[in-house]
Amino acid sequence: MTAVDGAPPTPATPATSTVLVVDDDDTVREVVRRYLTRAGHSVVEAVDGPGAVAAMHRHGPDAVVLDVMLPGIDGLDVCRHIRRTSAVPIIMLTALGEESDRVSGLEFGADDYVVKPFSPRELALRVGKILARSQPQATLAHAVVDGDLRLDLDARTVTRAGHDISLTSREFDLLAFFVTHPGAVFSRTTLMERVWDWSFGDQSTVTVHVRRLRAKIETDPATPTRIVTVWGVGYRFDPTA
Repeated sequence: MTAVDGAPPTPATPATSTVLVVDDDDTVREVVRRYLTRAGHSVVEAVDGPGAVAAMHRHGPDAVVLDVMLPGIDGLDVCRHIRRTSAVPIIMLTALGEESDRVSGLEFGADDYVVKPFSPRELALRVGKILARSQPQATLAHAVVDGDLRLDLDARTVTRAGHDISLTSREFDLLAFFVTHPGAVFSRTTLMERVWDWSFGDQSTVTVHVRRLRAKIETDPATPTRIVTVWGVGYRFDPTA
């Protein structure tokens, strides 16, 4: 069950984004659908893992709200399946205190997580933020280049040595923050505040995303030269000489 905090926000715009909501609890899906619809999104639903996979192929949603505990195929395996072919933003729903599920979801490619019982209003706001960040901006494109790494900040694309790198929405946000603040050291708390817009939360979220980024942009992720650890403080981006 989910905690409902007040009336849903009033609709502002017609539906422009499609959100896939996957949960086997009818009440959770109904409340989440109501809040997302009032926020201007179109919602499709699935009640189990196989249904989620089928809905991904059928509807091509712009974001996914995915419960961890699902019949048929659990949410972690669904997340892993989606990440084989898509960088669509994924927000996992996890049980309170299940840190292993949250970390596993992030390792498999989830962008964010919300702990049950949750505020549907907060979830709708997080969906809106992650969708806004994941959309290319209709402005003059500009890029940041670091050695063989190139980020187009408006198109939200990344290449390394001329080859496309597939990043999730949150991975791109974190990398873009690093490359636009070269040489500065940021704690995990600061990164959560400035990249995730979180004032509190599990700091392992940052650790997992840094590890995933290193696997994609470092020549040797075990001895990173771009995103380096400053022990006892946090992380720093060192531009390629």
